[in-house]
Amino acid sequence: MEITKRELIDFKQRKFPEKICFKPIGIIHTPFKILKGIPIQSSLSDAKGTIEIFPEYKSGLKELSGFSHIYCLYFFDMVKLPVPLQSKPFLDNELKGVFAIRTPFRPNPIGLSILQILEIKEHKIQVNNVDILDKTPILDLKPYVPYFDNIETEKIGWLNGKIKKKVS
Repeated sequence: MEITKRELIDFKQRKFPEKICFKPIGIIHTPFKILKGIPIQSSLSDAKGTIEIFPEYKSGLKELSGFSHIYCLYFFDMVKLPVPLQSKPFLDNELKGVFAIRTPFRPNPIGLSILQILEIKEHKIQVNNVDILDKTPILDLKPYVPYFDNIETEKIGWLNGKIKKKVS
């Protein structure tokens, strides 16, 4: 079905939502059973894990095996809200705004990792580059497409000169 033919709310009836709720599509199993020692970004990890997609979403995996990497969106379910809007990141000692750092402690505690697909069997995806706590709820998966997603940048803000392999 074409995207323009899918059922949408009429623009005249569109209302800005006060609250947004999500239902997990799966759970990830990782070697990280405690917060200490988790790589601070997926690109700095060589840990493996398994994303278990719940049965009602299994058919959504069709054709995913043709991609090498996925964006994995997940919910930091252990974060207590509200959170401070400024925090000290792992790679610096000065306070930064939450939107300028990659802390899990966010107003909407959503995580994003780029994971390498190793294998898909039934409803389980074996992945590499895991930086996610064991038993974290998965919200969505999207294929990583270098043609769309690989953007050359000139600025990386306060991170300039500070990026190195580090764990929590």
